Amino acid sequence: MVSIIPYIPRTITVHLGPPDSYAANVEVSFSDYVKNVASSEVYPTWDESALRANILAITSFALNRFYTEFYRSRGYNFDITSDTTIDQKFIYGRNFFDTITELADSLYTSYIRRIGFIEPLAAKFCNGTSVTCAGLSQWGSQELAQQGLNSIQILRNYYGNNIEIVSNAPVRGYTPSYPGTPLRLGSRGPKVLQAQIILNRIGKNYPALPPIFPEDGIFGRQTEAAVLALQQIFNLTPDGIIGRATWNQMEQLYVAVNRLNELDSLGQTYISLDWQPPNSLQQGSRGQQVRQLQYMLQVLADYLPTVPRIEIDGIFGPRTQAAVMAYQVFADLTPDGIAGPVTWNSMRNRVSGILGTTEASFLQYPGRPLRLNDRDNNI
Repeated sequence: MVSIIPYIPRTITVHLGPPDSYAANVEVSFSDYVKNVASSEVYPTWDESALRANILAITSFALNRFYTEFYRSRGYNFDITSDTTIDQKFIYGRNFFDTITELADSLYTSYIRRIGFIEPLAAKFCNGTSVTCAGLSQWGSQELAQQGLNSIQILRNYYGNNIEIVSNAPVRGYTPSYPGTPLRLGSRGPKVLQAQIILNRIGKNYPALPPIFPEDGIFGRQTEAAVLALQQIFNLTPDGIIGRATWNQMEQLYVAVNRLNELDSLGQTYISLDWQPPNSLQQGSRGQQVRQLQYMLQVLADYLPTVPRIEIDGIFGPRTQAAVMAYQVFADLTPDGIAGPVTWNSMRNRVSGILGTTEASFLQYPGRPLRLNDRDNNI
């Protein structure tokens, strides 16, 4: 399995100027980066709820740059810049305010995302006086705090009610998304599956890319044809091999077509790419498959009026059971409310047809029935 759940990097590399300038790069701890930007952007005397809102916005914006490899996929050797016209104000070597340090430490593993999406929100902001923008107003956040709003209320005022705070995100060192060695005809594994899903998603915007079906983690002729088409469109060496340059181009396009770096992101909605054969899952391996089941049910609910729409929360509760039963009635299956192999594969085939096979191949049967009260151990 390839996890694509965002993590907090231990360090982040900052370019001290515009992207193409000859400025230096500095590597600092992610915690110190957030404290630096917050100490440079806002006043430590502001109300705590305003400071918390701004720190969360700063963290989320930086994580979005890091998670989408915004600069590294373009060949740069840094994660973010200090250019305030495109990124955030970072002053290398400055001192941090004690109030901001304390709050930043308490929020170290927290960030903002839209409900149902995976990527950290590209939480853009401006001072709200000399510069205004579609995101958070820094001075406006202080005014709202003085009116009694808490940090999440302030953030929702600017970013909408469909945001949530992620807490206790994992912390680890930077791992490039590129697999390290080229993927080619005959390659297998989760990175191949990830590439197939990316290529099929890009293909929705670039129809010249032939579809890959099934998305099975095996680099076959269909995958090679899609890679060749992409390489020809974007003037890359047309060898049908996913080397670093091709991978970076795929990543840039995937982020662009989903608008993952924008406030109006279309959103990344799957949690992980599970390429394991169905029978390899052992008893007790649950939770992720519940989310996948709920994702399929959400897609089906958009097209089948008898299937109720449910939330993706990783918990197989009464609402999920009712939705499964409604689909089983529609598909002329035994309406027992259990997502066994017949029900799962029926759903998967129908979702594949709806989505044009773009994202559905990771929805493999988990190897055992999912029943009422099954839970995700990781939520």
